[in-house]
Amino acid sequence: MNPTMSFTVLRRLASPAKAAVQRLSVSQSSPFNTKATALVAPSKVTRPLIPTARVSFAQTLSPSFWARQQGYSTESKGDSKETFVNQDDKSSVNVIDGKLHLRWIDGVTSRFHSFWLRDHCHCPECYHSVTKQRLVNTFNIPRDIKPKSITLGSEGIKVIWDNDNHESNYSYHWLQRHSYDPKIMDPYKPEGAAKITWDNSIASNLPEVAYKDVMETDKGLAEWLNNIHIYGFSYVSGVPVSTEATEALSRRITFIRETHYGGFWDFTSDLGHGDTAYTDIPLGAHTDTTYFTDPVGLQMFHLLYHDGEGGHNLLVDGFHCAKVLKEKYPQSYKTLSEIGVPSHSAGDKATHIIPSPRRNPILNHDSVTNELVQIRFNNDDRSTLDHLDPDQVGAFYSALFDWNKVLTDEKNMLWTKFQPGRVLIFDNWRCLHGRSGFTGKRRMCGTYTNWDDYRSRWRTLNNSADQLAEEL
Repeated sequence: MNPTMSFTVLRRLASPAKAAVQRLSVSQSSPFNTKATALVAPSKVTRPLIPTARVSFAQTLSPSFWARQQGYSTESKGDSKETFVNQDDKSSVNVIDGKLHLRWIDGVTSRFHSFWLRDHCHCPECYHSVTKQRLVNTFNIPRDIKPKSITLGSEGIKVIWDNDNHESNYSYHWLQRHSYDPKIMDPYKPEGAAKITWDNSIASNLPEVAYKDVMETDKGLAEWLNNIHIYGFSYVSGVPVSTEATEALSRRITFIRETHYGGFWDFTSDLGHGDTAYTDIPLGAHTDTTYFTDPVGLQMFHLLYHDGEGGHNLLVDGFHCAKVLKEKYPQSYKTLSEIGVPSHSAGDKATHIIPSPRRNPILNHDSVTNELVQIRFNNDDRSTLDHLDPDQVGAFYSALFDWNKVLTDEKNMLWTKFQPGRVLIFDNWRCLHGRSGFTGKRRMCGTYTNWDDYRSRWRTLNNSADQLAEEL
């Protein structure tokens, strides 16, 4: 390993007025040596990495935020002192070729198909206020439906439809949020605060929250989940060293995901399952459950007891490594984004799991925005590559070696030591994890959490019910 090195880490600081990025220089020793004993003691960060005055998820996603970006009113719905349209100008709204044209105060005109508007009526007759599900029968709406009358109000428009005199009301906020011709607010903007990628210089300022805060306040829980959203992982300090406390911590987010490993784990290196995780051998950086159609979202670990040496924990920011790969080896990035990799879990006698589709790329992107959203990589769980075309074999292995080169670059590897009372949780769609080999008896416990349920909890903690409803 290299001697003492200097690294640079970016930390985002936010205020109500603006977000500034501060560059910090830190010096640290190599966190791991060949004896697996010389480890940098993890910093005990009790303050939030992002101050309380940070720009919240609600601010970065809500319709009022988008209105500010477009120059519209910043007042909350119902308290606005301005109108979004000139209500005295009857030409602000009209119907042309089956579309409702609504001209905003700045001169921009949104065009809505009449059928689209009727299909999206949110009155109690057409939309369940509790379940947020559509009640209107889309297939009973006349395809040539058109407004019989349109009234401009202070908060929105009222439309009476020609076929049955049904009344629909649409708020200006909602119409701006969902305007598609033109798009006023970006419907594909990533949720929440910007993700911050990292290398091992983050060791000087690890994201961490207190168990008491998470368990007793929604503010502490929101901070914990925001750490995961931004950095891909977070520690929780002061956790009672028991399976009961660890399970309760996991359930603060949502229910535990059951797999063929069970629900809540309490395990040692006894090969209780046919998986190398249940041994004492070293594990390279990987993501879990690549063989699931829906890989688990979060993974939690808590060391309860260890009377030997080694067993240091490895974390790697897959999004950071993907960025490095794209910059240094763009063709390899493209290859790993396009060629699917088959995987399996077949270590237990009654288990033979393969995903559908059978093959998935290591780097998975949103089909619309092309944003990287998921890393699926476990070289140990990879199945036979018999689906490759002859000219793909060399390209795939070349890309795989480039990926491994980035993953195993020392500056991208964050080594820490598990300690009883300090829980680690990380985003399995982003962070790769591993460990060094160990001796002695080591008892661990932990859980898996579904991705969608974790994100649901994160949204509801950072947004009001009204704000969330207006997104639908």
